[in-house]
Amino acid sequence: MKRHQQQFFATIFTLLFFSGLVNAQSKASIIIHTQEGQHTISRHIYGHFAEHLGRCIYGGFYVGDNNTKIKNTNGVRNDVIDALIKLKVPNLRWPGGCFADTYHWKDGVGPKEKRPTIVNTWWGGVTEDNSFGTHDFLDMCERIGAEPYLSANVGSGTVQEVADWVQYTNFDGVSPMSDWRRANGREKPWNVKYWGVGNETWGCGGNMTAEYYANIYRQYATFMNGKLFRIASGANSGDYHWTEVLMRDIPHWMLEGVALHHYSVIDWNKKGSATAFSEKEYFTTLQRAWKMEELVTRHSIIMDKYDPQKKVALVVDEWGGWYDVEPGTNPGFLFQQNTMRDAMIAGMTLNIFNNHADRVKMANLAQTINVLQAVILTDEEKMILTPTYHVMEMYNVHQDATLLPIRLQSPDYTLEQEKLPAVSASASVNASGLVHISLVNIDARSAQEITIDLTGKKFSAVSGRILQSAKLQDFNSFDKPDRIQPRIFSEARLKDNTVTLKIPPFSVVVLELR
Repeated sequence: MKRHQQQFFATIFTLLFFSGLVNAQSKASIIIHTQEGQHTISRHIYGHFAEHLGRCIYGGFYVGDNNTKIKNTNGVRNDVIDALIKLKVPNLRWPGGCFADTYHWKDGVGPKEKRPTIVNTWWGGVTEDNSFGTHDFLDMCERIGAEPYLSANVGSGTVQEVADWVQYTNFDGVSPMSDWRRANGREKPWNVKYWGVGNETWGCGGNMTAEYYANIYRQYATFMNGKLFRIASGANSGDYHWTEVLMRDIPHWMLEGVALHHYSVIDWNKKGSATAFSEKEYFTTLQRAWKMEELVTRHSIIMDKYDPQKKVALVVDEWGGWYDVEPGTNPGFLFQQNTMRDAMIAGMTLNIFNNHADRVKMANLAQTINVLQAVILTDEEKMILTPTYHVMEMYNVHQDATLLPIRLQSPDYTLEQEKLPAVSASASVNASGLVHISLVNIDARSAQEITIDLTGKKFSAVSGRILQSAKLQDFNSFDKPDRIQPRIFSEARLKDNTVTLKIPPFSVVVLELR
């Protein structure tokens, strides 16, 4: 062989060799230790949030007792209840949000025709008639099978007002508040466990400092009697000082949870369209969503310093994507469509929460119906389920299952020299021994080949479901309500306890192994 031919073949070999390395590195690999789970993924990570905001309550959940056009029970839509039962909603946060710190619960009980009105100064300046109040909400939670999470008014309320609310909802004996509850038609208490002590007290809940709020919290919590799960108004995204002060200054015997709020927003001054977005805008939104990993990690480190036994929960009770409102809608109502981008946010974020199950014990997507990253949209008698709904329904197999430790190596999703991990994953094993693996490929252009090695237990079968669509900007509309919905995924292969599959661009897959 001539010298130049040897050089030619050597060059070809080198190119093929390094090409093989690149291809190998472009594949994701996951190792799951199926016998090493320690922490339970609390079902409450899959909670939701219903604020008096836009058409979330009025026109969303509640259509009024006298509505003959839309099927309802005591004014609450039956189709909404059925959808949330299927979703296995574990808890529902109400009445806010910012609205909570202007809400006085006593105005929302008793004969509806005698209830005073309230102006919703935070959201659209509309006047509400208080026809949806404590009884309506708590009875609705019972129908859904969800535990209520009440956000108490600290910003404009009083300690006595909150103490009375606790007594009204929870006390079974003779007292002024329990007697009033019975007079209003409810004999037995609801036994509300979860209570937020104010909301965003660093902002719309009072513009307080962390040090001031810590003292206010101690005062309110002292008079909230019973076996309650009290949640302090926590940090705005990366305000680590706030968490430090609460964990340092509030005795842990009066603190069950510390909240955290974080939204995936491109720019607070120019949020961008919910449906007409570029790949760059998509990438930036996913960067903001991926920030949750850093936030949960760093806030947890602070909490670990003061609470190494992890008795105080991190409660991410507001999260999701936030865009400009749909054209022609009230800017104060925060109504936005829900695309495959939102499915990516949901899948990635829930994987993060699952993987931090040792500290994250509760979370609440913002919000349930017609507001922000909603799981349900309504238009008079019509109702549709969004891509986010479908992700949360697919993921509910993780609820109260045991988190399985995983080791994930993912290729990058790159755009304009910036990069994110393309693949996100979490895994759990339930009481029946079924292992579930949730996978997200956020890459807008490339499919991902994934190899999953399972240790500790022998598996004989794999099945799955997938959520995908043709375009990132696709969404379910009232004209095409079923454009995006889960379908059977049969492309996963199991051999010698190794699963191989190829997951399409911007898609979510949940596997089940038995």
